[in-house]
This record gives sequence, structure tokens and C-alpha cells, in this order.
Amino acid sequence: MAINAGGSLNSVPASQKQTLATNYLDLSSADNAGWGQQYLPDLMEKEAEVFGPRTISGFLSQVGAEEAMTADQVVWSEQSRLHLSYKGYMSASDVFTVVCDIDENVAGDGFVVNDHGVRVNDTVIIANANGVAKGLVTTITNAAITVKTYGGATIAALGSAGDKTSTLLVYGSEYGKATGYYTNAAGSTVENSHKANEPTFKTFTNKPIIMKDYYEISGSDASRIGWVEVSTEAGQGGYLWYLKAESDTRSRFNDYVEMSMLESVIGLDTTAGQFTGAANDVDAHIRSNGDRVGTEGLFAAIEARGNVTTGVTGVNAATDLAEFDAILAEFDKQGAIEEYMMFVDRSTSLAMDDMLASMNSYGAGGTSYGVFNNSEDMALNLGFTGFRRGSYDFYKSDMRYLNDKATRGGINAAAGTGAIRGMLVPAGTSSVYDQTVGASMKRPFLHVRYRASQTDDRRMKTWTTGSVGASTSALDAMQIHMLTERCLITQGANNFMLMK
Repeated sequence: MAINAGGSLNSVPASQKQTLATNYLDLSSADNAGWGQQYLPDLMEKEAEVFGPRTISGFLSQVGAEEAMTADQVVWSEQSRLHLSYKGYMSASDVFTVVCDIDENVAGDGFVVNDHGVRVNDTVIIANANGVAKGLVTTITNAAITVKTYGGATIAALGSAGDKTSTLLVYGSEYGKATGYYTNAAGSTVENSHKANEPTFKTFTNKPIIMKDYYEISGSDASRIGWVEVSTEAGQGGYLWYLKAESDTRSRFNDYVEMSMLESVIGLDTTAGQFTGAANDVDAHIRSNGDRVGTEGLFAAIEARGNVTTGVTGVNAATDLAEFDAILAEFDKQGAIEEYMMFVDRSTSLAMDDMLASMNSYGAGGTSYGVFNNSEDMALNLGFTGFRRGSYDFYKSDMRYLNDKATRGGINAAAGTGAIRGMLVPAGTSSVYDQTVGASMKRPFLHVRYRASQTDDRRMKTWTTGSVGASTSALDAMQIHMLTERCLITQGANNFMLMK
């Protein structure tokens, strides 16, 4: 079954500073219904609110917090993994060669293969397609680790340079009586034979962006009364059209602030400039003194440092228990946070409802969804707001931003497999070391940093200029300005999941 949208929808995509004949009754037309005839038309003064609540903001207010800062960037550190586990290949019999750590950080991305934490006399497990072997580390030469098995069997060579076909896990150590630590022979080039392991220092950074907008109306138009009674999202009402126009501008700016925290990306940092092309227009408009452009939004942070699932169907992510079990297995590898908020689009939400309903669809006398009695006089509840699987609790919520045709809903419809269907956000707080404060702090996994000091608070600035109202200049108009400077901090992105 296909649904065709109407061809005359009142959906002008960009606001203008006057009422439009395409949107409202034209009383000057020559169809005997204009002001040139003696009969008074029945004017419906109240503007119809056909799109419901049009603003899409509110996501960050549910899952995050806001905090002031006084710097050009935010730097924070996150814990590295506690245990030693690496991926590599068996370059020769009994020789495991390290390629990367278990999180697949390659050389040049903070991990040096010759500086792993495995030491001589460590007991390890090596697993690959040939099986699982347990043994003792006998010698180490740079990234090459020789392991002799307890059972005497040889660990066969497997893979070639750069392969990650084998996994090595350190699970303990064993030493002989009256022995010390293994030491290198004089002049030996052997590394990592036995040295103290230092925790990895992992730091992340983000920078704020400055966002601006303004609304302007002439003094004459500010004094003009319209026949349309308007009402705004801010609760204002009346027959002054500029009240609605100013309110729409403010609401749209508030939505832009939240959308930027979700969608923004960091520009490339190259010698030639941030953006490719002969005419570097964006670079010239934003950059100053070598500053980087852009900021890391939530979607970019999850794709770079978190998890992404495309679902088993390739269309709707996480819509059957097999896919959720795979998600749980991935979360078990990370922080194992037991409570998650799911923010999803409509199709994914309905698919999840169907998935959960199929687990209990054989109630006596008809469909049985949930733990309540379905009588013939009662409306059937076919939706679910949450469920528990394993040791994890999931709470589901529709996200208007992912559904609205004028925002991500329209983008998703055109994006195909690249569409964002939802995300899983951990509930609670995380503990990190904050470089600015100089101490370990507990904060929500998502929080916004905005620029503020005793002189200027740039969380959400609004000021009015011009000669209308409180006169501040000779301009025969009123200008209402809005500005913010902020960035989103995504801590523990490895605990997030993006559904595509």
C-alpha cells in the first residue's frame, strides 16, 4: 500500500518577513471575493497549527548537562583497558607477532607495536582458527613474542605480515624458585623482556563553535496590525506578525544549536587549509590565526570512537532479538553499563514493538501485549516503552528529529543505507580527569560546554538594537540578535551505539 502526500501542503521551507499569498487567503483577487465587493468574508483569524510542536530540541536536555568553560578547547582523558590483550599473527611456529591492541589501534594512532605490555614469564592464551593454546612467554624481540605451550604442542604459523588472525591474552605469570626478573644480556636489542607496565594516557579534545542569528523588522512594520491572530511556541499571541516571526527565528536558532551538537564534524587540519578546492571560501570565512574549524558532534563521535550497527535486515537496525544479543555482547566488551536510552525513528520504533509483541502473541482470547487484561471494551496497547534483556535495561523513546520531514527525517528518506535510525545512549555518569579543572570529575556521558566568564556569558545571548522600543542606534528598525558558543563532550563513546 502506498501513501501519497497532498500536493498543496502548507510547507514553505524558508520563512520570509511577510505573509505570503500562497499561505493565506488573497482578498485582492478578481474572483468576486476581494475587498472590491460589498459582502464581508468570514475571516478565520486564528492561525491553524497544522504541524503540532515544530521544534525538535529537547534531546540533550534529557540526557546531558551544561557547564561553563573559559578556554578555546576542552581536553579530557579516559581510562584505558586494564588487561593486556593484542591482535596479530603467528609469524613462525610458537612466535606471535603483535600488530595492534585489542581495540585495533594501529601504529601511528597512539599504539606502538614494539611497546606492548607482554613480558617474559607471563602466562598467555593464544586463539586463532587452529584452536586455543596456553603457554609461557620465553623470549621477546620487539613485536615478536615466543610462547612455549604447557602441553608441549607447537603453535602453528598462521597469517602474514599485518594480519590480525590471532589474539593473545595475558592471564598471569609463573616463575621458578629463587629467581628474579628476566634481564637482557649486555648489548642485546631485545625489548620488553621485563619492565614495569605504565597505564596508557588517552586524551580527547573538542572545541566550541560560535553560532549566530538575528531577526529584523522595520519600525513601520512593527506598528502594523494584521488580520491573522498568531500564537508562538514561546506563548506570545496577538495580531502583530513580527511577534510570530521573531519567535520562529528564536525557535529555529534553538533547534540549530541542538542539531549542531548532533551533526557537526571537525574540519581537516592541513597546511593548505581545512577544505579542499581552489576557492577555500568556508576556510576564509571561519578560520583565524590557524584555528581549526568545526566541532565534533554526537554522531561523529560515535562513528569515530563508538559502535555502529546496521541490523540484520539492512533496513531497520536492532529489530530482532538476535541483533540485540549482538549489541549486548558488544556492550559486554566495553563498560557493561546496564541502563540505556534508545532514541529511534518511527520505523525502528514500530519494528521494536513488533519484535517484543512476537514474544507474547498467544494470549487466551486474542492478542496479549504486556502484563494487563485485554477486554473487548478496552483499547489495545500495541506499543512498548522498554524491556530487559540479559542484565541490560532498554528504555525506548521516539526522536522527533529523526522523523520530521524538514530535518533528519527527510535526509533519512534520501540516504538509503546511510540513514541514521537511532542511537543507544548510556544512562548515568562517567568519571574522567578534566584538564581544565585539574581533578577527577563525575559527569553525564553527554554534556555541553559553553563559553562564559564574569564579563560575558555566551550560553545563549540575546540583545536588541535599533530605534524601535529602547533606542540604541539611528536604524529605523528593530534587530534581535542571538549568539551562543559551545561544544558537545561525548565521554566514553565506546559505550554508545549508532543505529544505521
